[in-house]
Amino acid sequence: MIRLSVDAEHPAPRVIAAAADVICRGGLVAFPTETVYGLGADALSEAAVRRIFAAKGRPAYNPIIAHVGSVDHAHTLVVRWSELADRLAAAFWPGPLTLVLPRAPHVPLSLTAGRHTVAVRMPSHPVALALIHAAERPIAAPSANRFTALSPTTADHVERGLGDHVAMILDGGATHVGIESTVVDLSGDEPVLLRPGTLSRMEIERTLGVPLGEPSPVGHAEEARRSPGMIERHYAPRARVVLVDSSAVRIAIKIERATHRVGALIINADASGAASVVQLAADPRGYAQALYASLHTLDEDNCTVIVVERPPQASEWAGVNDRLRRASHQPSGGAS
Repeated sequence: MIRLSVDAEHPAPRVIAAAADVICRGGLVAFPTETVYGLGADALSEAAVRRIFAAKGRPAYNPIIAHVGSVDHAHTLVVRWSELADRLAAAFWPGPLTLVLPRAPHVPLSLTAGRHTVAVRMPSHPVALALIHAAERPIAAPSANRFTALSPTTADHVERGLGDHVAMILDGGATHVGIESTVVDLSGDEPVLLRPGTLSRMEIERTLGVPLGEPSPVGHAEEARRSPGMIERHYAPRARVVLVDSSAVRIAIKIERATHRVGALIINADASGAASVVQLAADPRGYAQALYASLHTLDEDNCTVIVVERPPQASEWAGVNDRLRRASHQPSGGAS
């Protein structure tokens, strides 16, 4: 594995060219986007996409986002680009918004979990855009971590999580959004919010001029998902996450510390008794930016339980609350 430092705002062409060469030869490159670090491969190569699944231990029913360098680039991956897609792309691209649209025939089915839709996004991070343009192809890039594990927001997180499963890591420092993109499905009769993020439902609905629908329930555990991020247990640190109201944080710590090293992630709650405490911002974007890095820190401090003060339930916190709910999920049949 090769790790190269790269200026986040003005990436050196020689570094980007080296990474693009790996992509073009079918290899895997971890690189920063504005959301989290992605594990990139040639999105139009069946073999390269399968390498992503193998490196992550990702099941075939979980699709991958194709990252593009322009709206015109996105057009090449779909058979129908709607007026609603135009509105959202004009308002939020480049940025942390993914659109699900009917897939073009040449897009590998492995990328789309066998579905006839494809998820596309134009990232805003200069390194990500430079890499896409240098490779001259869309780049498939889920988060650069093992399946269901905590997403990486630094190159160190990538290296600890994937190690030699990746040919190259571009170290562009910490990401600034901190959680994965919002996903909107535009392939059907009504737009549907599949995954919340830092873009709020209100912002998206205002731009669309129509309300967003809710996704239909998954029929069975291995049903192909319409989007990444729809697995019940996801975004999880090694430690068990206990999500409680502010008034219950101290009680939860007292109960858990009898048998565990307890960390706490709080906004304003009393975390007395915890071995390690991280206090996050009281605004949703600041909280999101630091969320994964803070959970990584508590993992690295050998906490086996993390008590998390439940954030506000307002709509602008939906992305954060979604990630915490999935991180704290305890499936009845073991880890997914």
